[in-house]
Amino acid sequence: MAANRCVSRMLGISARLSRSFAGSGCQSTRLHWPSHNIGVLKTWPQHPQWLVPGRSMFVQTQDTPNPNSLKFLPGRTVLESGTMNFAGPRDAYCSPLARQLFRIDGVKSVFLGPDFITITRSDANMEWKVIKPDVFAAIMDFFTSGLPVVNEDSKPNADTAPSDEDDEVVALIKELLDTRIRPTVQEDGGDVVYRGFQDGVVKLKLQGSCTSCPSSIVTLKNGIQNMLQFYIPEVESVEQVKDDEEEEAAQV
Repeated sequence: MAANRCVSRMLGISARLSRSFAGSGCQSTRLHWPSHNIGVLKTWPQHPQWLVPGRSMFVQTQDTPNPNSLKFLPGRTVLESGTMNFAGPRDAYCSPLARQLFRIDGVKSVFLGPDFITITRSDANMEWKVIKPDVFAAIMDFFTSGLPVVNEDSKPNADTAPSDEDDEVVALIKELLDTRIRPTVQEDGGDVVYRGFQDGVVKLKLQGSCTSCPSSIVTLKNGIQNMLQFYIPEVESVEQVKDDEEEEAAQV
């Protein structure tokens, strides 16, 4: 059933993009109990949250199309701009937050967005109720520590930023990615990074919850490719680009 839900949501991405988000619906937020006592707000807000006594943070979780990825919303800014993807612990040298999250057993990858953190578990058989309490605690402890999310000399992805070297077609591709496609994908805890355009083929790298999602091909073909082809006749197809680490992980 999870796979069917995943595919059906991805099939709807093209329609949502074509409407420029005007008719997009909000995803339901599913909340989970941390391992310690919780006080419930007397007046429920529009999006319910859990309040931990003695801490000044609210943390929500949100399902993604990928059953192995979960989106955590700490209720505050994570990155001022852009996104950052950490495929493994050795990639997290520049992020104190990511390093702390990788210490949790069962965490395979960490993705940082503007106001959310996507955690992908290493084992589909490990239940989220086992991982979530440690992630809740790590997030809350980190944001009360005063440490920076990323080091000052590190910058989020800027691969879709326009460049003086871009021709008209590439500039339009990047604009559509930034304004129409990426915001929708980020709603599901992931991101899309531009990797090139050659002979009518747009090369993109999926990140966050999209990386190992069983319906990533549906996302590319029925969503992103249809969107780009509608506005840019020069686009013939869209292909996914994977790093060497992702290729190795897929073969395991």
